[in-house]
Order: sequence, then C-alpha cells, then structure tokens
Amino acid sequence: MRYFLTFACYGAHFHGDESGSVDRHHNQFGARVVEADPRRIEAECRSMKQPSYELDQDSRTVVLKTLQEVCGHRGWNLIAAHVRSNHVHVIVEAEEAPEKLMTDFKAYASRALNGHKRGEQGRKRWARHGSTRWLWKDQDVRGAVRYVVEEQGDPMAVYLGSVP
Repeated sequence: MRYFLTFACYGAHFHGDESGSVDRHHNQFGARVVEADPRRIEAECRSMKQPSYELDQDSRTVVLKTLQEVCGHRGWNLIAAHVRSNHVHVIVEAEEAPEKLMTDFKAYASRALNGHKRGEQGRKRWARHGSTRWLWKDQDVRGAVRYVVEEQGDPMAVYLGSVP
C-alpha cells in the first residue's frame, strides 16, 4: 500500500486554528474540519507541557536521513519526503498499517535528534498522531508527490525517489 503521511512538530498546529484541522470527532473522509475557535487554541496552549518545537536546518537533515534509513532497514519504499521547520511529509509504500509507519518514523527521528542535539533528551518533538492518507492510484501518488516536493514553498530537506 502507498500512503501520504504528515506529522507536525509539537505545538506547531492547534485544533481551532483558522487554517483548519482535524480532531478525533472530525476524522472521517469528507468530514468538515474543526471550525476556527480562539478559545480552543488558548486552552491547548495552556495545556502544553513544553514550548513549541521547531526543526532547524541541521535537524531537518537529520530527520530526512533517518526517514531514508528506516525505510531501507524495514524494506519500505520511500517515494518522497519533505522535512519542513514545523512538519514532515512522507510518501511511502509498505505492507504495514500507516499508523505503524508514522510511529516508527517519529520514534527513530526522535532518537536521532537526541543524538544530534545533546541535552534535549525527553524533549517533546512531535504532535500526537498526524494525517494518514491512502494513495490508491498512481495519479494519487503523483499528485501527492507534486504537493510535497513542489508546493511547500522554498525547499528545505527534500527527498524524491522513483515516482509511478
């Protein structure tokens, strides 16, 4: 199966943000996104245990290299990836559930960042869960790759493998 996974850095995006978000009550295909709600954003900010996390250029490079290593070790096909300052996009092909892939990517990236950024062990780096989209057709994969590689603004840490 092919998936388009997105996960955000801790504190980078809140439910109720004007740009739209999905929570457990709005997580169905075709469902409306959570409506803008400044009070919900405020409440989520107050509940944060640590400051927001952002990836600098060196950290983005570490995360991208880790994504490639995890895919190589697990036998997954990394089609494309773009590590941004506050979120990560991954298009991958694997015979695993997308939630497992996302969990592994986050865990190994955190471990690599702990080695890279001494003194930051225990740092919250990722928001809980993320977005897992199934890409059923080759055209879906190509559209996702175009979005990830070409439509994210200035390229940061980008990987582009073979696209169907």
